[in-house]
Amino acid sequence: MDHISRRSLLVGAGAALAGATIGADAQTKAATPQACPASPSRPIAPPPTADQVRRLKWWREARYGLFIHYGLYSLHARQEWAVEKEAIPWPEYERLAREFSPKPGFAKEWVRIAQAAGARYMVVTAKHHEGFCNFDTKLTDFNSVKQGPKRDIVREYVEAAREAGMRVGIYYSLMDWHHPDGERSSIDEEARTRFIEYTFGLIRELLTNYGKIDILWYDGSQTLDANGWEAERMNRMVFELQPDIVVNGRNRALGDFSTPEQSIIASHNGRAWESCMTLNESWGYDAADDEWKSPRTHLRNLITCARDQGNFLINVGPMPDGAFPEPSVKILTEVGDWLKRNGESIFNTDLCQPWRPSYAMFTRRGNTLYMHVHFWPGSDVALSGLQTKVKSVRLLSSAASLPFTQDDWRVHITGLPEKAPDHPVTTLVVECESEPRMNTDHELRLAKPRGGVNMSS
Repeated sequence: MDHISRRSLLVGAGAALAGATIGADAQTKAATPQACPASPSRPIAPPPTADQVRRLKWWREARYGLFIHYGLYSLHARQEWAVEKEAIPWPEYERLAREFSPKPGFAKEWVRIAQAAGARYMVVTAKHHEGFCNFDTKLTDFNSVKQGPKRDIVREYVEAAREAGMRVGIYYSLMDWHHPDGERSSIDEEARTRFIEYTFGLIRELLTNYGKIDILWYDGSQTLDANGWEAERMNRMVFELQPDIVVNGRNRALGDFSTPEQSIIASHNGRAWESCMTLNESWGYDAADDEWKSPRTHLRNLITCARDQGNFLINVGPMPDGAFPEPSVKILTEVGDWLKRNGESIFNTDLCQPWRPSYAMFTRRGNTLYMHVHFWPGSDVALSGLQTKVKSVRLLSSAASLPFTQDDWRVHITGLPEKAPDHPVTTLVVECESEPRMNTDHELRLAKPRGGVNMSS
């Protein structure tokens, strides 16, 4: 993953604190701004083509994926940029390749945890910036078959995911610190030509030797621009090899979807988007990183993405043997248990305009509004400014009906228990006569009834 200051991009209570957004051009921003964009800024993308609509259909419905960063940096245990940021000599770092030894069955365990978390697809590193290939390639000996594991890590992952019916995504870093032409390509045309041939060759192997691949997740394009990467030709090759695949825009071509990193920013004009975020503060394993996001924070981020019809890709960095850190397993499992009870409010939902009050968030399907109460206020909750008539209210997890009243100003839901009936977020189902929308015009306050206290005539 591209390096970004950890503290400056930590999403605490998550993008759930995002400001109000309205309509298809909604933009949901995380509470902490992004210090350095993960990919170059581009003009607003055109509406999706018919072929993009076709290829992205399953992806848009899936909503939630598991990202996994696993490589030699996992052994060093100080994140995926360590060889660069710590200026580790390559002979010293290359020893990790000989020591790299994932435990048997690691890939099946990844898939089991992904399913327990409720994720619908996975994206796993085939090659990160360090240049080590987690797959069988004929183009370099710096790979998992020739080095310590003596195994094809990508193949084990792909086969385990397919066996479980999980969609398969491959992460590929264009940047390569190990290859002699990787950095030189930005200043030497002959080096660039050699490196582009190498890059195209590795991508071709990944998309030829492992059957159907559902997602190609580019990263690390900083060293060249779109022309330098020959990005459009690269994508043409990708779609010739895998006609149904979806690709992001991190090779500097437009691609099929945008990828805000450590923040939640909805795309414009119907463009598909996916927020990628770490479960603690690290992409690759960091033994000292114990800043885990709580299940509630994780869910609030997922709900925020679902509200604006985006996907949420949550990352875990496995330990050296491929096992997930225990705190990550507990968090993902709790989120998965919640999705078993409340998943209808997240998956395959529609664009949602309502955003108030401060203790709740919303998603929508048709005329049904899902009110996700993350800070439980007690025996009653309220929605102000709803512009449609409410027909019924119930708890999603138990289907228990709830009494309510509605006037011109609010829907007041009562009869709730003092303690939240679901954890870590309680979802209420508000059935409406038409699409639920809120009047977010602040001038509405002028017309609200007042008690006349301290007012002159």
